[in-house]
Amino acid sequence: MSTVPAPDPDPTPRLRIGEAAAQAEMSTRTLRYYQELGLLTPSGTTAGGARRYSDADVARLHRIRHLRDLVGFNLTEIGVVLNAEDRLAEIRREWWAEPSRDRARELLQEALTINADLQQAVRAKMAGLREFLSGLEERAENVRRRLAEEDAALLA
Repeated sequence: MSTVPAPDPDPTPRLRIGEAAAQAEMSTRTLRYYQELGLLTPSGTTAGGARRYSDADVARLHRIRHLRDLVGFNLTEIGVVLNAEDRLAEIRREWWAEPSRDRARELLQEALTINADLQQAVRAKMAGLREFLSGLEERAENVRRRLAEEDAALLA
């Protein structure tokens, strides 16, 4: 076991839903929807039942946006990724608690399996994107060919 892990974002639930939504550049409705889907659980609630969010919750919202906008995952796929990342975080916590050799080996094997599953999900997304790109390139080539034909017809 080598380096000490980086500190996690502040887990103290201090932000109201509107403040958390503003920091994440999302609507409060989106935060409620993500909670309904199980993608986000507010870190706390007030005695009156108002949601309270932590910096860690806001970081999770940014992660959801990244997975949605940049990677192209749908919300179901995002749920799978977040669950895997949550489990990897649990594995890291147990790892840093210095488990027995046998348990450490089990943790490492589980982490490798989760990583392989995530890699497969990304590869599948990339394959779909490559196919989409190939279709765009093919259509662009057809348009270039037709444009060249039109240019040649004008010169004739």
